[in-house]
Amino acid sequence: MRCEVCGRKIHGKTYKVIIEGAKLTVCGRCAKHGTIMREEKKLKPGMPRTKAPIRRSPLRIKSGKSPQASVESNLELAEKFNVRMRLAREKLGLSHEDLGKKIGEKVSVLKKIETGKMTPNNKLSTKLEHALKIKLLIQASDEKTQKEKIPKIVSRKLTLGDLVPLDKKKAEEKTERER
Repeated sequence: MRCEVCGRKIHGKTYKVIIEGAKLTVCGRCAKHGTIMREEKKLKPGMPRTKAPIRRSPLRIKSGKSPQASVESNLELAEKFNVRMRLAREKLGLSHEDLGKKIGEKVSVLKKIETGKMTPNNKLSTKLEHALKIKLLIQASDEKTQKEKIPKIVSRKLTLGDLVPLDKKKAEEKTERER
């Protein structure tokens, strides 16, 4: 027998589920996408039906502990987050598959994040921080102040002429004096 959702051969137990109003026979993997129905015993003609079929909630597969902390909107990814992530994963001796199982994420997504082809959202970043014991999300203002180089304070106040060269000759003279 084949699964009516994924098409794979069903080895072991089959499940009768309702997915978007359709009653389907599916494998254990696809059963989580619908509501499992309890099998009814076939009644002989003329016998009254005593109980309605019992529906159970969908299967939920938990993969380890994931952080449920609220993620603030003023957080952003740290610079070179992908390098930090790769180094931390290697330090812990985890493969992409191990990390994927630990946080419930696809291996392909983790590889794309590490290569810099994809940036994780805040929820995934929080999972990665928790699993790898590193800091990926930082306050938006913290990193910006580190990036910007504040010019040295001059004893006199700066004017617009100091910042914008008005004349090419004066600009050249000024650069020569600064050397």
